[in-house]
Amino acid sequence: MSARAAALPGGLVVSGCDVLRIPAEGECEILRSHDIVVADGRIQEVRPTGSLHPSDAAEVIDGRGLLAVPGLVNAHTHSPMVLMRGAAEDVTVEGWFNDRVWPMESNLTPDDVHAGALLACAEMIRSGVTTFADHYFFPERIAEAVAETGLRADIAPTYFSSRGQAALDATVRFAETWHGAAEGRVTVSLGPHAPYTVDDTDLKALAGHARRLGLRLHIHAAEHLEQTESSLARRGATPIRVLHETGVLEAGALIAHGCGIVEQDLPLLAEHADRTAVACCPKVYLKHALSPLTPVRDLLDAGVTVAVGTDGAAGHNTLDVWEALRLLALTQKQAVRDATWMTVSDTLRLATRGGARALGLQDRIGALEPGMRADIVLTDLSGSHCRPLHDPRAALVYSARASDVRTVVVDGRVLMRDGRLLTVDEPALLAEADSRVARILDTSHGRAVQHYDP
Repeated sequence: MSARAAALPGGLVVSGCDVLRIPAEGECEILRSHDIVVADGRIQEVRPTGSLHPSDAAEVIDGRGLLAVPGLVNAHTHSPMVLMRGAAEDVTVEGWFNDRVWPMESNLTPDDVHAGALLACAEMIRSGVTTFADHYFFPERIAEAVAETGLRADIAPTYFSSRGQAALDATVRFAETWHGAAEGRVTVSLGPHAPYTVDDTDLKALAGHARRLGLRLHIHAAEHLEQTESSLARRGATPIRVLHETGVLEAGALIAHGCGIVEQDLPLLAEHADRTAVACCPKVYLKHALSPLTPVRDLLDAGVTVAVGTDGAAGHNTLDVWEALRLLALTQKQAVRDATWMTVSDTLRLATRGGARALGLQDRIGALEPGMRADIVLTDLSGSHCRPLHDPRAALVYSARASDVRTVVVDGRVLMRDGRLLTVDEPALLAEADSRVARILDTSHGRAVQHYDP
């Protein structure tokens, strides 16, 4: 393809930027002064600046002085929970669920969820997250927010067995209706909440639907060691073995947290490593004083994909994947007492290619390469907190902030340019969210969506 043919009218060129190349294995590298050519939402070429004719493109972004990175993937969150940010602090895990969050969630309306999802999408765009895996109620309203803002998301409707057959049927209908919507930017996973809130019969049924529809399941499992010990005491099986016996692992699963994964679980996960992943959200484990952490090294050694997530903002407080990946690198080094483990290249790979694989999107996103969808984040590492800039890769992991993100492109569409959101009316959105909070935070009614007793 000629340079002039690559920059087709109607396309996009990001000109003169440095590019972070993230290979499937090995060290990441910085390609200095390159152009990224986009057509029909897909990266056509990444080549040295000066060999193209950017003026032929319908849209040109001046990337000089900026570093282009693949859009970050938030591999596990509950986006509308931004409405509860800071409302459940300094409590036990049991108190967090039973006294704060699950009573507050009983107040939510579909419109609340839509407003919360929009606010979350705005926050994620600003921080360079272009794809997220969501697990929540009223999933249609989350999908609408994703479609409106231009982001990419895999959405799992939260299901509890206590909600009955009608809710399970609605979960499946959502998957049949929304998977592949928003020009392919919305995909769907089935979303049983956890082995302790969804009975085996329903897990088997949902695993069967997942196989029939060619989808995965997104589920909380072995969230901490006490859950694993409780499961062993109650039923003689770990939560991971329950997923194995009910067909969830065979269908393909994105497992949230996995801090309670034990040695006997690893062969079960390895057996299904081609379609099983674990999302690690380190900040919430630190806040809730959970130990041990997700056994990332053991999982990777078993061939299981590991990705980075934030969980919901009611626990993590932000949807900032930069913060999450930094904490993952630091806590994993400390956990295995090996400063050479979890290198900057490996950490960046988990937040990009790892997240893409966890969502089954590895053939579309996770790297800035020809053929991939054009999910591009331009970061500015010129701030004093990154200088002198000896190694941009290290700066991304240990120094960069969400506020260093300047421009965000998803599927070839510019969602934020030079710090200005283009698909969200941020002032109106903030006012709308603020108007809903008092009602949502009122727990005087004594209701809850579920009772936490794993």
